[in-house]
Amino acid sequence: MKPELFLADLEAKPAALADLAAGLSANPWKALPGGFGRVLFLGMGSSRYAASVAALRLRARGIDAHAEYASAAASFPPGRDTLVIPISATGGSRETLDAAARHEGSYRAVLTNVAGSPITEGADLVVPMLAGEERGGVACRTFQHTLALLLALEAHLTAADRDLPALVRRAAEATADLLDRREAWLPGVLDLLDGPHGVYTVAPAEHLSSAEQSALMFREGPRRPADACETGDWSHVDVYLTKTLDYRAILFPGSAYDDQAMDWVRQRGSTILTVGGELPDARASVRYLHDDDPDVALLTETLVAELVAAHWWLHGTSSPQ
Repeated sequence: MKPELFLADLEAKPAALADLAAGLSANPWKALPGGFGRVLFLGMGSSRYAASVAALRLRARGIDAHAEYASAAASFPPGRDTLVIPISATGGSRETLDAAARHEGSYRAVLTNVAGSPITEGADLVVPMLAGEERGGVACRTFQHTLALLLALEAHLTAADRDLPALVRRAAEATADLLDRREAWLPGVLDLLDGPHGVYTVAPAEHLSSAEQSALMFREGPRRPADACETGDWSHVDVYLTKTLDYRAILFPGSAYDDQAMDWVRQRGSTILTVGGELPDARASVRYLHDDDPDVALLTETLVAELVAAHWWLHGTSSPQ
């Protein structure tokens, strides 16, 4: 992995999204047959993060959908009424390959960024991520494109009348806005999050992939301690850290339980940065174009953490602890 190439990958996001928007003018999932009783996503890391949100959204529309660790020893049995979607940006994730092989007999629609990769062998359908080569070795554009393509799958399975190319173009504009204005917001965010005990990320269940991906960026590049938590659950599992640590977190607003979390933050004097919205007593917020659209936010908001991680990684600033 190379930090300067990771930054270049981030800077290439708007152009890659523009290409994806053009590719979405035709439905990439149109070859799927109907009649599935279940949708099962398989993946690891960023792929699973995106799939978990996609499965939640499908369940809310009445579809029996699940996202599982590809490494799980037990899962649903294979069957032709199950739509299995293995997700692997490289197409070579060992756990995902193993899980896909166990589902011979199911309909397998693979989502990958590498044509002809091992994950495509024996697949009934291959959907390309169209993210281009990530020369920095970090899944950033592929994560963003996976989310967009899973939104396209949702629209296909629910027969929703959605203009996906327009959504992706708005995400490209939002991404470009953050990149173009980074000299204005990034220095303050770097100072705010630069504490001795790592960085925490908090998001509602509907955007939990944003918290998980953001935390991963801090671990993967600059090797800083970081962990993600769902906003409502935060008051049951992570609130305890605010009593003993110099607790610094990115919070993605939108949960019915934002105020509950912020009550503890006020009492403990913790440091909160909000992204895509504002909350009373947060130390700062980063806003961007179209951040009032939840789906644009889902596709865009991780860029804040990615740019912070890229800066720390480039300048060799590992955890102060």
